[in-house]
Amino acid sequence: MLDQKNQKAQSGYLLSNAMYLFIIPLVVYVFTYLPALSTQDILHNFTLCSCLSVYLATFYFKSRPRSVYLVDLACYKPDPALMCSKDWFMEISRQIGTFTEEKLMFQHKILERSGLGQKTHLPPAVLRVPPNPCVAEARKEAEEVMFGAIDELLEKTGVRVKDIGILVVNCSLFNPTPSLSSMIVNHYKLRGNIKSYNLGGMGCSAGPISIDLAKQLLQVNPNSYALVVSTENITLNWYTGNNNSMLVTNCLFRMGGAAILLSNISSDRRRSKYQLLHTVRTHKGADDESYGCVFQQEDDNKKIGVSLSKDLMAIAGEALKANVTILVPLILPMSQKLKCFAILVARKFLKMKVKPYRLDFTLAFEHFCIHAGGRAVLNTMKKNLKLSDWQIEPSKMTLYRFGNTSSSSVWYELAYSEAKGRINKGDRVWQIGLGSGFKCNSAVWRALRTVNPANEKNPWMDEIHEFPIN
Repeated sequence: MLDQKNQKAQSGYLLSNAMYLFIIPLVVYVFTYLPALSTQDILHNFTLCSCLSVYLATFYFKSRPRSVYLVDLACYKPDPALMCSKDWFMEISRQIGTFTEEKLMFQHKILERSGLGQKTHLPPAVLRVPPNPCVAEARKEAEEVMFGAIDELLEKTGVRVKDIGILVVNCSLFNPTPSLSSMIVNHYKLRGNIKSYNLGGMGCSAGPISIDLAKQLLQVNPNSYALVVSTENITLNWYTGNNNSMLVTNCLFRMGGAAILLSNISSDRRRSKYQLLHTVRTHKGADDESYGCVFQQEDDNKKIGVSLSKDLMAIAGEALKANVTILVPLILPMSQKLKCFAILVARKFLKMKVKPYRLDFTLAFEHFCIHAGGRAVLNTMKKNLKLSDWQIEPSKMTLYRFGNTSSSSVWYELAYSEAKGRINKGDRVWQIGLGSGFKCNSAVWRALRTVNPANEKNPWMDEIHEFPIN
């Protein structure tokens, strides 16, 4: 992968400097041979050079990567009737009748430490006593979440459904036939030649993966809109057994989803909120411990659940380190790169006793959207990245208000920053997705305009004054 990236970088360098490689010899030629040429020869050479210049300029502009803009985003806000307080959560768990008293106490303990508040949401099939987990109910949940987010996005952007040429949907644990992407195509009657993709089983880090896939597709499809939908489905994934490692997910995951409209149309830059700068994907699945740390399987009683390893935090830290190693050269200012290089030379080659360089990511980003996996995850990320309470606030408040909504959590966090009036023109946003595999994926955005909360419609607007909550 690194070899491919180096080849692309070298190709990009040659393309971006092609004009200089042509102009320098031309200048030398002109000053050396021009005085000896006749008028006819000069005109002939001028015509030849003009044609060559036009060709090189055309080749350069056609070959360079297309800019990708985020026109707008929408996050689904469930109906208040679907709110589930901690007490109601425990009452439902008790009435199901499958959990032992010891496991009920375990869930209560995890719930109190989770970082979730009293207003998170669960789908009707789970809130109902007795629960009714079935494919029909799972489809209803998927439709409610995805269509709710897409409807709001279409209203905000004014884009016609017939203009959408690319569709990317990610949902890790619910992958019916026909697919969720087909469900969207059918509901909105999207055009017949749409390029649709349905990503399953990719965990909570699938949000940036979907953005990366859409970016690659937009590079080869000019003048296109890409609709990206990130969600997770709770209905069929509510664990009713008594395995501690699988019960944790019941206490963390909640209902949610987001829809994002991307464009490579140059005229859309004026109305778009962000421009995509970088996507970096790292996968630690070659390591057995990383591969198995988040694993869907059956327990001893044949009940399906997702188990979380005790080593999850350490594995997430290693995945983040691998991701940052690739990301740092792309985002750090030159002064920081030189300082880092100087310390590396002093320690490795000059054998000097110099403290290791600690990267200061606040010099590269104004906003951080870290997957709201749980309180322990956010506290670990805050420590590792040396973030302030203000910088980690969007992630913690998203966890508190909406719970772990899987891959869509980074969009609720960005919406939080917008609702707070924190996004100013030129600000850089780092979205970090962590998920099964084990994977760490990043997306880096630059704000193209200041986002005025007064003009926004997002799930935080009617209650943003209540946050942050200590």
